[in-house]
Amino acid sequence: MQLRRPYRFLGIPLRLTPLGIRRLENFRANRRAYWSLLVFLWMFIISLFAEFIANDRPLVIHVEGKWYFPVLVSYPETAFGGEFPTEADYRDPYLQELIAGKGGWMLWPPIPFSYDTIDYDLAVPAPSPPDAEHWLGTDDQARDVLARVIYGFRISVLFGLTLTVLSSIVGIAAGAIQGYVGGWTDLLFQRFIEIWSGLPVLYLLIILSSIFVPNFWLLLGIMLLFSWMALVGVVRAEFLKVRNFEFVRAAQALGVSRIRIMFRHILPNAMVSTLTFLPFLLNGSITTLTSLDFLGFGLPPDWPSLGELLAQGKNNLQAPWLGITGFLVVAIMLSLLVFIGEGVRDAFDPRKVFRTD
Repeated sequence: MQLRRPYRFLGIPLRLTPLGIRRLENFRANRRAYWSLLVFLWMFIISLFAEFIANDRPLVIHVEGKWYFPVLVSYPETAFGGEFPTEADYRDPYLQELIAGKGGWMLWPPIPFSYDTIDYDLAVPAPSPPDAEHWLGTDDQARDVLARVIYGFRISVLFGLTLTVLSSIVGIAAGAIQGYVGGWTDLLFQRFIEIWSGLPVLYLLIILSSIFVPNFWLLLGIMLLFSWMALVGVVRAEFLKVRNFEFVRAAQALGVSRIRIMFRHILPNAMVSTLTFLPFLLNGSITTLTSLDFLGFGLPPDWPSLGELLAQGKNNLQAPWLGITGFLVVAIMLSLLVFIGEGVRDAFDPRKVFRTD
């Protein structure tokens, strides 16, 4: 049993074995992977606070000695002296003059537009080019491109992370059962996977998305039907190799249950090869979602989507900022994930040693 020692990685205190510390040191020594991880985390953390960065609601309103936080709470127009009990439209000049007339003030986010805010005061017809108000221009529906990029990036990463976690759980469980039980269970499962993996996944996703009204969770469930097979082969091979080791036979002789042997004694050995695949699974999940959105079979049209931005760039060649922005965001995001995946793979490879000086 190796003793665990304290270690800090990205400012997070951990207690790891010497082997785990060596792997993290190898990953840190891989400068491209390490800085890619920092940049990706920085982008993702910023997107998590998208409502405080790009929103058509003020962050804070102070009027008549009272404080309001529209970014967190919905207020009716009557709360500020208006006439209608419906939710206040803070971009309405009438409401802004009403608040200013009472000596109040509003603190807006850096980007005073949400992903679905339509700017009716454009100086030129939509899509409008970048300017001081819309830093990356607007799309063909007069919506701010930068705001949609921030929200779309968050949805893409959260969708990819959720799909990666769920598909990993299913795939690891299926591979563990196949590899440990073996026999007819393994044989029948392999034949099923061969048939299931031979189906045209993209066409089936398009057909199912056209039959059902797509939303986040429905699309996630449909893609989970096919994405879980990525890890089955790796986990199955590791279980087939380790199940005949002496420590496994000793545990069986002591009467340890199959479930405990599989997930307590064998699974940690399989996780080494499994972890190296996770960044690439995340990459593939985001790519599939972007492709479906580009084809119009992904998330609902009113949702912010990087694939929908790419489709707008294709349909509006006179507005090159749409296609260029979508391409750069997707290319940078996927490149960072590939670099991170390569760093994780090399960190777990005992044959690779990086210089730490």
